[in-house]
Amino acid sequence: MFLSISESNKYNDILPTFIFQTFKNTSFWLNLTFIKKSLPCSSFTGKIGFVLAAAGSAVGLGNIYRFPYLAAKYGGGIFLLVYFLLLFTFGYALIMAETSLGRNTRLSPVGAYRTFADKASGFLKMGGWLNAIVPMIILPYYCLIGGWVIKYMFEYLTGGGTGAAADGFFVGFITSDFVPVAWHLIFLGCTAAIILMGVQKGVERASVVMMPILLVLAFVVAVYSMTRPGAGAGIAYYLIPDFSKFSIMTVVAACGQLFFSLSVGMGILITYGSYMKKDVDVEKATVRIGLMDTTVAMLAGFMIIPAVFVFSGGTAESLNAGPSLMFITLPKVFESMGMGSAIGAAFFIMVFFAALTSSISILETCVSTLTDELKWSRKRATMFMFFEAIALGIPCSLGFGAWDFISIAGLSILDMMDFLASSILCPLCALLTCILITRVVGTQKIVDEIKSTSAFKGEAVFRFCLTYLAPVILLLVLASSVAATLGFIKI
Repeated sequence: MFLSISESNKYNDILPTFIFQTFKNTSFWLNLTFIKKSLPCSSFTGKIGFVLAAAGSAVGLGNIYRFPYLAAKYGGGIFLLVYFLLLFTFGYALIMAETSLGRNTRLSPVGAYRTFADKASGFLKMGGWLNAIVPMIILPYYCLIGGWVIKYMFEYLTGGGTGAAADGFFVGFITSDFVPVAWHLIFLGCTAAIILMGVQKGVERASVVMMPILLVLAFVVAVYSMTRPGAGAGIAYYLIPDFSKFSIMTVVAACGQLFFSLSVGMGILITYGSYMKKDVDVEKATVRIGLMDTTVAMLAGFMIIPAVFVFSGGTAESLNAGPSLMFITLPKVFESMGMGSAIGAAFFIMVFFAALTSSISILETCVSTLTDELKWSRKRATMFMFFEAIALGIPCSLGFGAWDFISIAGLSILDMMDFLASSILCPLCALLTCILITRVVGTQKIVDEIKSTSAFKGEAVFRFCLTYLAPVILLLVLASSVAATLGFIKI
């Protein structure tokens, strides 16, 4: 299916052409002045850098559109209560476990698993590589969607918000063969440039700058949305528990959202933990990550639910999940609001920062594995992943256009990659990490690692959740995700 891009977008021909002319010459990247400088050591300078970097990894696209949708669908306040309960039990245990495993071994996922390989079964030995493969699968399509975000941000910043809200704009954009790939390259290039600068000067510095801005923008947009005439009904719908909508699927949906939101099972927390200095309080740092991640998710709900609720005349069904909410519904909502262009620009700048901080963590995990296991330089590993993301990202993009006839189990190329990584490998990796720590490493070793800098007031909760609760929930998330994708249940 081929649809033309809106004629109102006068930059479609100019900017993508420039980008392709720039990127086709690989030497452009290899000769950047900052690459020639010696790279900083692979560690965060302190707890603030680690917290903001890890929180940036957790805060991503799923917080912006998926959390509000699920909260609205599963009873508002009831969903929030279940989510918070799981956050401080299941979520708390998993982020503590993965972070501490990384700090204890000072290695990327493969190396961290290998440290205890002599005691592990053959299946467990695969866990490190599975953790390493997940971000390599996610990076191409995540950067593609990040390119969509940049496209919309660019439209609003250049006065094209009205065109972006027009019927058929989004479909016309993503079904184009050339333009989405160009924006994909822009987003991927931003990510790679930061990674090339190293952990301290790249990952940490970018996170320290972008995360506070993201939080401020989220707060501003949320306040504006909540103060619109009639927004009170949307706020009430969001916060007041609807017990009639509570079911086991409320728990399943909250588990799934929490699991994916915290970047668990992707090797990211293990990698970032390996960069954490030994004097950082692990317990306090990880709790702050969870709180910051949840704060952004809550603000996203206050941004989106009241605005969409008012726009649709109180129809909750308008809160559709996925790209349709962010790229079709919300631009129409902004167009109907006073100061819609300014709010739309602020919103997509915020989403861009959220997407970029997450893509940085994904690429950094890949680079860490390649430098540790293959002894590649950071430059070589980054460039390898850059071209890997291009090679796999282009088919994902064409899957909505020239290659839309390709589908696996009814899924597009992008959806299939997301299903493989997010619905199967991530829960499996997290489960293997739980087994590794409780059955091979020994929970006490991780507890000792945490206690080296923390009072560890939550030790009893950590032990119980990691040993008993987390495996059950992870199996539930894995089974429900697969069942939902195959159409057996509906989440």
